[in-house]
Amino acid sequence: MKFNIDMEITVKQMMQIEENGHQMGFFRKLMMENAGAITTRHIVERYPDLRSVKIFVFAGLGNNGGDAFVVARHIAAFDGNPTVVLLGNPDKIKTEEANSNWKILEKMNSINLIITSDPSKIMLDADVIVDGILGTGIYGKIREPYSSAIDLINKSNAFKLSVDVPSGLDPDTGIVHDKCVKADLTITYHKMKIGMPKGQDMCGTIVVEKIGIPPEAEIGVLS
Repeated sequence: MKFNIDMEITVKQMMQIEENGHQMGFFRKLMMENAGAITTRHIVERYPDLRSVKIFVFAGLGNNGGDAFVVARHIAAFDGNPTVVLLGNPDKIKTEEANSNWKILEKMNSINLIITSDPSKIMLDADVIVDGILGTGIYGKIREPYSSAIDLINKSNAFKLSVDVPSGLDPDTGIVHDKCVKADLTITYHKMKIGMPKGQDMCGTIVVEKIGIPPEAEIGVLS
């Protein structure tokens, strides 16, 4: 069977592919680890000496935040000293994969943790901002504290990297229903989401990275 490596996919299709991969034994935690590691490589390529770079990682309570936790851990492994801003109560982290990665960060002195429901009070002195707030599947008005975090990020002159999709962008249509992080670079995973090219003014440069999902996980979804 031939697989179409250039096909653009919907959020629903991506979720089914992830579920198929998970059922094959390529678990979501592995997808999260690979996504975070690959994303960090793009930061290191741009900033080879992370010791001198001020990096803020904004994370929501879902798997997009989980990807961002992995990015922060890998940044620390490259001698960076990132600040992770968790937008909400750690007890409300939604998935086991994200929660397990948060628990690792809590044990790391090389990472600064800020837990807040009011990000507007943060002094954002950043060279690089990683946006791991919302991810896919977000429609309509952005709720707090995510709304204030997006405003804060967009006011910054830092280089902005969005994880999978800029927070606030509808990846199926490319439409911004309320507000959206305006990224310089978006790293999306496995395949291009169908609406992202239409929202390139918010995505910036879009790079599609493979995270190890078996192509057989696409059978019945894209074929």
